[in-house]
Amino acid sequence: MTKLTSPPARLAWTIWGLGAIFYLIGFYQRVAPAVMTTELMNAFQINAATLGNLSAFYFYSYVAMQVPTGVLADTWGPRRLLAGGALVCGAGTLLFALAPNILWADVGRLLIGGSAAVAFVGMLKLAGHWFAPRQYALSAGLALFVGVVGAVLAGVPLQLLVAQFGWRAVMLVSAVLPLLTGAAIWWLVRDDPSEKGYTSYAHLPAASAQSTQPGFLAGLGQIFRYRNAWLLCLIPGGIVGPVLTFSGLWGVSFLTSTYGLTATQAAAVNTTLLVTWAVGGPIFGALSDRIGRRKPLYVGGCAVVVLGWTLVILTPQMPVWLLVVLLAITGFASGCMVVGFAFMRESVPLYLAGTATGLANMGVMMGPMLLQPAVSWMLDQRWQGEMLDGARLYSLEAYQAGFSLMLVWAGLALLLILFTQETYCRQLLLPETPGHEAVEVIKST
Repeated sequence: MTKLTSPPARLAWTIWGLGAIFYLIGFYQRVAPAVMTTELMNAFQINAATLGNLSAFYFYSYVAMQVPTGVLADTWGPRRLLAGGALVCGAGTLLFALAPNILWADVGRLLIGGSAAVAFVGMLKLAGHWFAPRQYALSAGLALFVGVVGAVLAGVPLQLLVAQFGWRAVMLVSAVLPLLTGAAIWWLVRDDPSEKGYTSYAHLPAASAQSTQPGFLAGLGQIFRYRNAWLLCLIPGGIVGPVLTFSGLWGVSFLTSTYGLTATQAAAVNTTLLVTWAVGGPIFGALSDRIGRRKPLYVGGCAVVVLGWTLVILTPQMPVWLLVVLLAITGFASGCMVVGFAFMRESVPLYLAGTATGLANMGVMMGPMLLQPAVSWMLDQRWQGEMLDGARLYSLEAYQAGFSLMLVWAGLALLLILFTQETYCRQLLLPETPGHEAVEVIKST
């Protein structure tokens, strides 16, 4: 019998990379409204609350799809999910670009978010099969890095393109790439190395071998037997929510009105926050794998996040260079959220890994889903009637009141991390007897 070998790194990273391209596209769409706030408010004649809701429609469907996506990743496989999701994303982008009114724009954002929801879970599902377990947290960090590259493209480059060609034309062109990516995924990606004649890294413990996966509700019920699972679902929204509410919607407006920056300068500052977030992700992931601990890095990173946002929001009119430094540090520390994916995966039996990853990502996106419309509503409540080029202008006090909601969730996240149980980078085994919690672990190497 021929002994199977591990998949070559080039093939593994190529397959993972196609999923990463789709994730990049989804991240680009996630934060694109930040540089189009004035254009969108003028095009659809809407206020801040309605704009926040339009942006958040992406997150409504994204969050709603996370657990079903995790279940489907465990049953259908990532190839089908990623290819189908990319095609729907292209259709949603096309609808958004051509929307005659706010209702159709909302539907377009809804389709984009629901389809992009499969990207991160699909990438991590592929990583669990194509990469060694010791590379899992690193792959999650690199996924964040790739995604933030998409967010960077939605910063200064998108702002310049929108100013030159208009937002509708740019969105029309943006619809082409996900369609091409979906075709490439269907053609080249395979769910498991065994389909290419190599050894798979997705070895389940013997006790977990099952002919069928648990149903949707049964899978959720099993996951929530573990305390870490529901804690790690609530925590990341307080870390990611502020980043995507600031950089993905109101950061440019805040910086132009409060600090007097041009739209291009403000977009560049936003990009600094996102780039450092992207850099922090793989560093936190790799460091966590190296020291064999999850909790200390999560606690430390979140503490810096809380301090950073407190200074940015509550210190009025600081020097711009200091603001940029604080945003850079806060963005880097926000990269600690990638540790939560490995933390969650290790906190439940391996056969529930896809569902657990979906649940963790749902927790991540609950942050911007709730904070974007909440902050926008708070801005409208503090609006003093000022207008510029058909769009509302908001005072520093209004921004501070709105952004204070971000601080509340970040502080809650820090508190909840303290109650998690360290996994020591080891995978939880199945219970020996039905109805009893598993306590044994296997080393993730």
